[in-house]
Amino acid sequence: MSTSPIGILGGTFDPIHNGHLRIAQEALEQCGMAQVRFVPCGTPPHRPTPSASAKSRWEMVRLALNGHSDFLVDVREVFRTDPCYTVDTLAGLRAELGPQQPLCLILGGDAFLHLHTWHEWKRLFELAHIVVLQRAGGQPLGNAMLKADAALQAEYQTRLAPGAGALHETPSGAIFVADMPALEISSTDIRRRCAEGKSTRFLVPDVVTNYINTHELYRQC
Repeated sequence: MSTSPIGILGGTFDPIHNGHLRIAQEALEQCGMAQVRFVPCGTPPHRPTPSASAKSRWEMVRLALNGHSDFLVDVREVFRTDPCYTVDTLAGLRAELGPQQPLCLILGGDAFLHLHTWHEWKRLFELAHIVVLQRAGGQPLGNAMLKADAALQAEYQTRLAPGAGALHETPSGAIFVADMPALEISSTDIRRRCAEGKSTRFLVPDVVTNYINTHELYRQC
């Protein structure tokens, strides 16, 4: 029986911006998802400590998603002080939602190319499908995979699905590549703009801009 998948979009969201929201919308529409859950990371294992506190980042995500019924914020990682591994988050979601509910981990192309460096990365395929958003105008993922880690190449070749329908038929295990419009927005650039007193209008939702200004976030790069 076909079941609409639930998308999982993790990140530090430091701060959340319109690029994150567009990624979620593209995944939602192209894959026929029931919803997308945003999972702000408390203590990321692969990158420096976020500039804003976990509470502030969670609040900004909550504000950005308000009014969008297809998007939800999941707080299971937010206040953890130990490293937040994706495999643990997916295992928790799988335990809550049951063995038959399709789950889709949403990744950008660059993140997918480094998937083999993640904690227990092969186990991710037991817990979820992986939806990779490749940016329009950039190098196609298939070409980039030619230079990728051999073990990751093998998983990609074995699991690549020809269409989004595969994400509805089984709970996990497939890789689907979707297209993402070229939006050159990054949290790093937004933090720099804030530190330099420049506008972030049209880069982040207005409610997030108001939160940043009210709480005087990112005043220093």
